[in-house]
Amino acid sequence: MLVEEALERYLSQQEGIYSSILEAMRYSLFAGGKRLRPILCLAATEAVGGKKETALPVGCALEMIHTYSLIHDDLPAMDNDDLRRGKPTNHKVFGTAMAILAGDGLLTEAFSLLTHPDLTQQVPAERLMRVIHLIAEAAGYKGMVGGQVMDLKFTGQEIDLEALETMHRHKTGALIVASVKSGAIIGEGNETEIEALGEYATQIGLAFQIVDDILDIEGTSEEMGKNPGSDKAQQKATYPALLGVKRAKEIAEKCIEKAIEALKPFEEEAEPLRALAQYIRKRRR
Repeated sequence: MLVEEALERYLSQQEGIYSSILEAMRYSLFAGGKRLRPILCLAATEAVGGKKETALPVGCALEMIHTYSLIHDDLPAMDNDDLRRGKPTNHKVFGTAMAILAGDGLLTEAFSLLTHPDLTQQVPAERLMRVIHLIAEAAGYKGMVGGQVMDLKFTGQEIDLEALETMHRHKTGALIVASVKSGAIIGEGNETEIEALGEYATQIGLAFQIVDDILDIEGTSEEMGKNPGSDKAQQKATYPALLGVKRAKEIAEKCIEKAIEALKPFEEEAEPLRALAQYIRKRRR
């Protein structure tokens, strides 16, 4: 697979003083993730007429950021999870201190990758700077980090639908939107195309998180690669907890429909994005 080979190339195991931290970073990076964010990035590049190979470093950087967030989410001070993708979580294998550093290393390496010669020699500086700024905001307190803060704040608390949607749009949606819009920018899409793809990404980002919440109730440990029921046990704010499973499924379905509708201006080049929306609708892990 294109993304897998690129990740291996950009973060290969080395002997010497970096070997231990690289082992911990690679443990989670190559633990069997779906690669949804890099795939979305590459698909968006193709949807606007660009070459997916050009966007590979950006896609890999997004996967590193996502993986770092999972390592930190699993820590005892956060969700305190023992399993991730069917394997012991990073801190269970390498210890809490090394897990923190592995996450830090992946986040920092992601931004090193965003200035890699593979990008700087092919992408106009103005577009590349826009992508870097977009991803930084999506990963930081205005996006993913802010969403995690909301998640901690709302645990065990009453929450209304508006606040719940805001949390999901930050915690999960922000990096998904950045993945799609970054791909469109790298592919030299125009502003109308970028905004249409941004709307698509907003809708699938929310749908993805709602489906994830539902799977925590209906899924099995074999399907999910982690123990189900943790959201309820930790009194997490979720769509099923607030509205019930049936209503949550209805909202996820509407999000998928809106996402596909946002792709109407695009022809067959956007077919992979349509297929990804359908995948989110049916996924079981």
